[in-house]
Amino acid sequence: MISGDTPVRRDVGRLWAAYAVSEAGTAVGAGALPLVALLVLHLGPLEVSVVAALSGIVAAVLALPLGSLIEFRPKRSAMVAADLARFAAFGSVPVAAAFGALTYAHLCAVAVVQALGVIAFGAASGAHLKALVPADERLHVVSRFETTFWTATTVGPPIGGALVSLVGATASMAVDAVSFLLSAIGVRRLRTPEPAPPVRTPGTNRRSDLVAGWREIHAHRGMRALFWNSLLCGGSLMMAAPLVPVLMLRDLGFAPWQYGLALGVPGLGGIVGALLTPRLTERYGARRVLMTSGVARTMWMSLIALATPGATGLVLIITANTLLLLSAGAFNPSFTAYRLAAAPDDHVVRVIASWSISQRTVQPMFMLAGGVLAASTSARTAILVAAVLLVSSAVLLPWRAPHAEPPGSAPPCGAETGGFSDVDQAAGQVAVATAPPVTSTVSCTSSVPFGTRT
Repeated sequence: MISGDTPVRRDVGRLWAAYAVSEAGTAVGAGALPLVALLVLHLGPLEVSVVAALSGIVAAVLALPLGSLIEFRPKRSAMVAADLARFAAFGSVPVAAAFGALTYAHLCAVAVVQALGVIAFGAASGAHLKALVPADERLHVVSRFETTFWTATTVGPPIGGALVSLVGATASMAVDAVSFLLSAIGVRRLRTPEPAPPVRTPGTNRRSDLVAGWREIHAHRGMRALFWNSLLCGGSLMMAAPLVPVLMLRDLGFAPWQYGLALGVPGLGGIVGALLTPRLTERYGARRVLMTSGVARTMWMSLIALATPGATGLVLIITANTLLLLSAGAFNPSFTAYRLAAAPDDHVVRVIASWSISQRTVQPMFMLAGGVLAASTSARTAILVAAVLLVSSAVLLPWRAPHAEPPGSAPPCGAETGGFSDVDQAAGQVAVATAPPVTSTVSCTSSVPFGTRT
């Protein structure tokens, strides 16, 4: 940890406090939107999927210029704006519900603001944390954030489920709204001056800036393979995500608190996976950990489709999610270190934003397909199809070991590069410091804590 009572150390403490509050609220509100859609508006599986699908597509379109805008501007103002927008959006739901004015269109609009806020906040905060904390202290700082994330992920959803059972489906959204407000206040309290943002090269084509992140991704062989793998993996997971509450709450008859339990307990698997990753990386190397865990995370979703009513089915769902997060907890640190090392410093925001926009464009298509399939067959069948697609995503992992690059080198745009050897050391250094997010059940990739969640 940063030594001495320095301004940076005090700001890291303030940032951690803001992060802790935000993560606690997000964990309590995990799965809140589909719960409100199901329990308050009494929507079916197709409508629930459409809420997520349309919001993701609209947010991705609106976010297209965000990477370039944020890259060349102060990051904290973008973080605060994203938090305040989500506070207003989430806070409007319990108010509207209390007056009987909550509508399907309102819920869709809230989902758009939430998705757009995630992209904007994530793109800004990843670059901000990298600039705030010295490189030799980053591991310790991010490890503290990571412990907080997994604690919130494990404890929050059961609390959210209990709130829904006792107070109503919108209660957890109110908690999440307040957490965004407190996070914005925490970010505003930071005192360390921000470094000057990168300066846009005179004469740069702004249209070219819009696709700069994708150019960097596709110019790098390793990032390109992981990019396409993440699209299919994340799409498959999100195809099933809005259908899991339908299966559990409607088809299998579980109570909301049991649904919250199935979201929260698997966080323990993520903790174990993240704790094991440094030792595994030191012993086997980042590439082997990345590939093995990348395959392992695809193997467990089919167990959810086999769940039956009662305690046995609940245990099976919790076990499947726990094993998935255990595998993802080992995969994501190596993936995150690789992406951070590969992206040039003046393109970090745009690479993260482009990655997130791509996932939020593709994932809604999977969600919509899952909703249509569930409506024409059943939620169980749609989840099983998603499980098959998830397994197939392992084929897109970078199986061909490319040529190594010089240690610490960043691939220039236009160069056909992408070795893993150059980031083995970086992966080992930050292995304990990163982990996957949870989106309804799980997500596929992540970046640095207090950064993007894709």
